[in-house]
Amino acid sequence: MDMRKFLLALIMIAASSCSNIEMANPQPKSNLAQRPPVEMDVDPIMRGTIAGEAVLLGFNDTVVRGYGLVVGLKGTGSRAMPVEVRALLLREIGQRKQFDPLLTPGGSNARLLDTDDVSAVIIEGIIPPGAVAGTRFDVRVYAAPGTSTTSLEGGRLWMTDLRAGVLMTGAQQSFPIAEAGGPIFINPFSTAVAAGADAVDRLSGRILDGATVLKDRPLKLRLATPSHNRARTIQSAINGLFPREVNQKTDTARGKSDEMIELSIPPSYIERTGDFAQLIRHSPVDIGAAELTANNIRRSLLANPGAAEAAAWRWQALGKKSIPVIQDLYTNPEEQPRMAALEAGAKLNDPLVVPALLEMAKSGPKENRQAAIRLLSKMDSNPTIDLGVRGFIDDRDIDVRFAAYECLRRRRDSSVRVMPLNGRFKLELVQAKKPMIYLTQSGDPRVVIFEENAELLRPMTANIWNGRLLMRGELDDPNIQVFYRANPGNNPSIDNISARLSSVVTFMARPAGPRSSDTGIGLSYSETINALHALWNSGYIAGDFKGEQDRLLASIIKEETRAEPKERPEFPLESEIMDLESTRTPEIPSAQLDSKPKIADTVPR
Repeated sequence: MDMRKFLLALIMIAASSCSNIEMANPQPKSNLAQRPPVEMDVDPIMRGTIAGEAVLLGFNDTVVRGYGLVVGLKGTGSRAMPVEVRALLLREIGQRKQFDPLLTPGGSNARLLDTDDVSAVIIEGIIPPGAVAGTRFDVRVYAAPGTSTTSLEGGRLWMTDLRAGVLMTGAQQSFPIAEAGGPIFINPFSTAVAAGADAVDRLSGRILDGATVLKDRPLKLRLATPSHNRARTIQSAINGLFPREVNQKTDTARGKSDEMIELSIPPSYIERTGDFAQLIRHSPVDIGAAELTANNIRRSLLANPGAAEAAAWRWQALGKKSIPVIQDLYTNPEEQPRMAALEAGAKLNDPLVVPALLEMAKSGPKENRQAAIRLLSKMDSNPTIDLGVRGFIDDRDIDVRFAAYECLRRRRDSSVRVMPLNGRFKLELVQAKKPMIYLTQSGDPRVVIFEENAELLRPMTANIWNGRLLMRGELDDPNIQVFYRANPGNNPSIDNISARLSSVVTFMARPAGPRSSDTGIGLSYSETINALHALWNSGYIAGDFKGEQDRLLASIIKEETRAEPKERPEFPLESEIMDLESTRTPEIPSAQLDSKPKIADTVPR
């Protein structure tokens, strides 16, 4: 058989064998593939960054709320509460199996709610972007509308769930993403000018570090234009700038599809997830030629000083290679470029930035003085910083004094001595000439005494809490006599202690018990602050009595009033993208994680 006939026979056999194969129907194209590229409005200084090509999901703070039950109020609570709130509290107490035989006679939770020793409250707090499970944060607690509570002082919040979004009681509640509980701290400062009247707001308090995140808050990048190649490029850039650290389980960036990249928080950023999110957004897609990029940022900033914040983050994202480019801006006559360079230089630990920041702390505007000290607090060990900042502890501006104390404390300087007390709060003594008491309202609770040898002014006779706490001291006596009765029906304790303020605070905090040198009267942080405020208000403590700025309430109000970001119609739902992935683990829907509908205040502020 010649070759042509042989080939013809093979073709005929192949054709006959294929005639019985049914052709597969064409698969419909994914909606993702049909979606046109998105035109992103990018500021010139942000071109070439990850934020110029992708949207960071989960970038904003998340306001969480919930209803809870405060116990131990000694008649200042309220059995009256809305029916739906009562039902929710009973259900949650039962689910958590919370029980206290001293509070629930006969073991009945319903009977617990029928006393005036408890109160229904609303809890609210803010979870920072990218927070991991176990992250602790402060919460605000206030009496719920529909109750007749007169005071939350001395109360303790039973553990309760916190959810994102609108506060609800029914089946439409979102998944809990945090929980909160613990003793309530009442701010002792007056909320109104009322001569001779007690204007302390006892219907609102704080639980410092009292809430815990239950699940990692995911950060994800969604590309404006889906592309596997571009996703790989961005993933490589992030992993190059944030390589895997010790005890980090996965790479920092992991591509999940042609438009979705998941991010993991490196261990070194666990306490500052907001900074990590900003650095990701401002990181370059092309991580080569860092010096050239830094120079381009410099030119853009000088042409448009309004882009100072973005420039500072961009230089930080580039790393130490940008330092030589920004050093001559440390003394630039124009404020915005100078501040951007100083911030980047400080966070990149350039020693040459220290003299410029110390000079600004001495003679700049008030806001810049505080900003300079805060930047110095974040730099590595440097004796020049410590010695320089000590000079501001007795500054004429009280806010500068606070900033100096926080800086020295953060830097573990010897001028700030930390004394843990009863495990619930700390006493800190600051070497200063001007006496002052400073109280924290965030993080770990602290009583800070400026001028560690300060004493109660004598002669004195103080009556606090309707005679439950009495103090008396003579002019020439280094000690004072303390009379304390924990409850009206209890026998009082009588002690002689040093009149030094640090000794008084220590005595208040030490646990009560058989009288000895190691016992005290076992006051909580809130009770200690209340007693100190009463002494100061009566003129027995010299100097100022100040509290930390209420950052929590300010942040909550800011998030509530922040314009709700509009969803780009070109973007598909995240669930639509995730359904196309080969592996998917159950998680809280992104709509519940990231959306923050604007809601009205639930109670008067």
